[in-house]
Parts: sequence; C-alpha cells; structure tokens
Amino acid sequence: MASRPGRGRTAVHPGAWWLWALGLATTATRTTNPLLLALLLAVSAYVVAARRTTAPWSRSYSAFARLGLAVLVIRLLFTVVLGSPIPGTHTLFTLPEVPLPHWAQGIRLGGRVTAESLVFALYDGLRLATLLICVGAANALANPARLLKALPGALYEAGVAVVVALTFAPHLVADVRRLRAARRLRGRPDRGARGLLQVGLPVLEGALERSVALAAAMDARGFGRTATVPPAVRRTTTVLTLGGLLGVCAGTYGLLTAEGTVYGLPVLLAGLAAALAGLRLGGRRSPRTRYRPDVWDVRAWLVAVSGFAAAALPAVAADPAALHPGVVPLTAPTLPLLPAAAVLLGLLPAFVTPAPEEAA
Repeated sequence: MASRPGRGRTAVHPGAWWLWALGLATTATRTTNPLLLALLLAVSAYVVAARRTTAPWSRSYSAFARLGLAVLVIRLLFTVVLGSPIPGTHTLFTLPEVPLPHWAQGIRLGGRVTAESLVFALYDGLRLATLLICVGAANALANPARLLKALPGALYEAGVAVVVALTFAPHLVADVRRLRAARRLRGRPDRGARGLLQVGLPVLEGALERSVALAAAMDARGFGRTATVPPAVRRTTTVLTLGGLLGVCAGTYGLLTAEGTVYGLPVLLAGLAAALAGLRLGGRRSPRTRYRPDVWDVRAWLVAVSGFAAAALPAVAADPAALHPGVVPLTAPTLPLLPAAAVLLGLLPAFVTPAPEEAA
C-alpha cells in the first residue's frame, strides 16, 4: 500500500522547497524585466505541475496565481486613476480630472494617462505578482506538517502559528470549490453577489468549526507545555538570541554599506553563530520527539542550490540596465542570457526529485 501524498521517505525535505522558492522570489525582487519575470513564472509553474501532490494544501498554487493577477490589475488601475510620477510623451487617453484641495498636492484623480506610466506600472505589478506566485509554489510543494517537524524546539510554537496560517488558505479554497460544485449540482447560482454570500457564510462557519476543533486537539495534546530549566540557562538563551539577532542586523548593514565591508561579514557570522546557539539552548524548554524525521539528502541540496544559483548569479554578473529596462524613453526589453540561464537552473527540482506519491 502506498503512503500518503508527501509523507514517503523518498520525499524531499520541505525546507529545501522553501529555499528554492525563496531563491526564485529573490530574483523577482531584483528585476523588473518582464521577460525574466515571465521565465520565473514558467519555471515555478512547471516544477509545481510536475512535483506537487494531491493533498489539499498543494492546491493553493492557483489561488496564489489569481492573487498575483489581481495585484497586477489593481496596480494598473491605480496608475490610471491616481496617475504616476513617471513622465511620458505618448498619451494614450485623458480622463476627466477631479480638482483636489491644496493640502492634497502631489495627488490627482484622472488626467492624462501615458504609455510610459502604464508600462512602468506593468513591470512593477508583474514583479510583485511573481513574488507572490513563488511563495505559492513553496506552499504547494512543501508539506507544512513536515516543515513544522524540522523546526528547532525554540521556534516550535511560532512555527505552529505559521503552519496554521499557511494551511488556512488552502482549506478555504477547497471549501469554496466544494460548496460551489454542490450549488451547481442543485441548480443554484454560484456566482454574483448572491452566490458569493451563500457560499461565504458556510465557508466562514466551517473555518470557525475547524479552528475550535484544532484548539481542542492542541489542548488535549498538551500544546504549550514547557520543561523546567535553570535560570542561568534562560538568561544565557536570551542573551545569545538577542545578541545574535543584533549581530545579524549589524553585519547585514555593514555588507550593504561601503564603510562596513570590513567588519560586516565577521559580525554577521558571529551573530548567526550566537543566534543558533541561543535557539539550541531555548529548545530545552519545549520537550518533544520527532517521529521519522526528514533527512536532508543530496536531492534536498540540489533543490536548495538551484534556488541559490537562480538568486545569486543574476546579482553578480548581470547588467543592471538589462535587469531594469527603461521606460523613458520606451524601449523593448531584452533577455539577458546569464540571468536567464540562472533562472532555468530552477527547473532542476523537476528532474532530480521523485515523482509525487499517490494516495492508496
């Protein structure tokens, strides 16, 4: 008998999927080139189609895609209605402009809409939509329950809250689809304001019932219990964790500024070491066991490294003008070869990871 989807021993570590998706998302934040962003969308969609399972949480990719499309449309509408600071000479149309009081200087309603402003809004909205869809890819590929098992004990309670939040949206999507299908079978409308109201109320009721049942199950299993540790260990944990986080912030700031390049990397590494030591000591207050812990194997390294390569190579060797094509004057974007090849490395998980296991 086959195991449940995403629970077999051959499944890739869920943290590797998140590192891969975050690598693609990092690339999306560093460019407004629509060709690169479209390539990122194609890579994430292909890997999700090839490696996601049939579990409820794996069906959320389409919801994130629709959310990204909505963000893109809203960004364009804001540019049309509220204007844009981008100058332009190619006027597409002119809307009636609403006069505003003097204290609203810098804001306008209506007026001239140029091609340059719309193209800039399109690039910016597409970047944010790609970022959301990359996060949706991680949510569709990484089993949240297995990801929670991999967290250190000090982050267990915070991880539970994040996992509950991540699994809430897929369950809502599944409930909406189920209720809309049931209404269509009964010959009742499932669209429009009336259909939305009659579908939304049962979905809200189901979400409340699910939250109450989850709270009762967590309470019955003793969630939140802590072990007794000496006061010296608690103080040491606090000092190491806070000091490590401050060191990470200072080291990151040093790496981003020209004056702090000398001390930035050592402070960052020292901060990471202190924070990890604090998390390890803090795990003593959360006694728990792991059943069949996930192993970080060669395939997990390949998945994570492909995401790192997609994020690092464009930043190191790409021409800034190719990553951010200009809109004044309007010019056609070109596809930079090295960043495109780095993004294509994100397809590696579709070939080195096992096919999803089907339910028995």
